[in-house]
Amino acid sequence: MLKPAHIQTTADDHRIAKLTAFAIALHMVEAVIPSPLPGVKPGIANIVTLYVLYQYGFATAAWVSILRVFASSLLLGQFLSPTFVLSLSGALLSLAMLWLTMHLPKRHFSAVTLSILAAFAHIAGQLLVVRLWLIPHAGVSYLIPIFALAALFFGLMNGLVTAKLIAVNTSNKAI
Repeated sequence: MLKPAHIQTTADDHRIAKLTAFAIALHMVEAVIPSPLPGVKPGIANIVTLYVLYQYGFATAAWVSILRVFASSLLLGQFLSPTFVLSLSGALLSLAMLWLTMHLPKRHFSAVTLSILAAFAHIAGQLLVVRLWLIPHAGVSYLIPIFALAALFFGLMNGLVTAKLIAVNTSNKAI
């Protein structure tokens, strides 16, 4: 008889799992909210990624973001579909932007700035996949202003929420 395998987990593993579960829950809530335009979503799960970036660093934020994309696509029945590829490409480019900004002077980048930059990178990744794979036509470029405006608005809103969460957490630690 085989013995069941025992996997050693760490406190970091548990933290990543909890934060990812929260991000997945937010993503699932967002999935049932009707969108005014196809492809335009507020990206509220990205608030968790930004918060994690500030509290626990880039590696943890990357784990949370990528695990959320994979788990959410499985739960929504979209794994390996074009929707999954769009989500993954947006998340990867967004993470690349966050990694890049971490290596620049911090005084120029607040949670709001990072959120807006990440939102622009996310939509750029998605539009790149749309242009190169799904709709290989120059007409895709006509969508850029609409999606850029949505990225600016939702990036700003998510950044403000993240900044407030960080401020509350910082003030609670000071007490």
